[in-house]
Amino acid sequence: MGYIFYKLKIPGGMMVGSIVAVSILNITTGMAYMPTFGKTMAQIIAGAFIGVGIERSDLERLKLIFKPAITLLTGMLILNIVSGFLIYFTSPMDLITSLMCAIPGGISDIPIIADEMGADSSKVAAMQFIRLVFGIGIFPTMIEKLSKSKFFKDDEELEVYKRAATSSNSFKNFSVTILVATVFGALGKLSDIPSAALVFSMVSIIVLKLSTGKASMPRLMRRFAQALSGAYIGSSIEYSEIVEMRYLFIPAILLILGYLITCIFLGSLLHKKYRMPIDESMLASTPAGAADMALISADIGIESADLIVLQIIRMITVVSIFPQLIRLIVSIAE
Repeated sequence: MGYIFYKLKIPGGMMVGSIVAVSILNITTGMAYMPTFGKTMAQIIAGAFIGVGIERSDLERLKLIFKPAITLLTGMLILNIVSGFLIYFTSPMDLITSLMCAIPGGISDIPIIADEMGADSSKVAAMQFIRLVFGIGIFPTMIEKLSKSKFFKDDEELEVYKRAATSSNSFKNFSVTILVATVFGALGKLSDIPSAALVFSMVSIIVLKLSTGKASMPRLMRRFAQALSGAYIGSSIEYSEIVEMRYLFIPAILLILGYLITCIFLGSLLHKKYRMPIDESMLASTPAGAADMALISADIGIESADLIVLQIIRMITVVSIFPQLIRLIVSIAE
């Protein structure tokens, strides 16, 4: 089912299709089962995939876009907290589920982390899917039209940075990468820190990539991790949880409005304060993924790599730091 959804070009298709198929199996037969190992392996692969995407040039560029990155992350964190509490007050979901629903990315990683933190991963996955659909399908078109309007249009052409990507695909490099990621991911799992398997795996592969340049993860492994995550989430979904999905309509509206306001406000702020092109700054403030933004930005004629670097920084921060902050907020609120 995941492969069918993927071929239909449904956002996050491998994971969404896997959730649908396994949840149907579980509801109709009660026989769906996924060991915890599957969840851990999905986190390890996801972390390795993120780590492989980091380039040395990204770190060199970081000192130049550090302030825009801090501004972007601060805005995203405020969005996460405000939207999370609004969802909490307008739905039956508990606070940790509400806050995890509002995290700005990503559909492959956050539902599994949410499950590990005790949140309702099925609802988190549904809200993350809605975020991804709007982030990929609606926002870029809206931004393209807004950036060409007389309100945002620039008289001067601003300089853009083009990112140099490296590739070292080989079975040997992949074997070393998956071995290193598994060892450090397992150490992270043993630490009992939420999302540590993903974070330890990611950091170890970043170090491997920058020190040797030989880290490699084929896209097939990313899809495999998505299918694993989906199967794990789907195996925990029962009929009562499907019925409760009707309560997601208002939270989804609140979430999309929050992302829309943040996209326009943050994009305008980055444009005015740091002289980023308005279309680039708005896309950087869009809650899609780094890989998605690379493809979408090319489609609408944006070649700057600062956008991709900012999205990578957002992705790393969101999966490694935001869950820890949410855990702290929930512990204080309780």
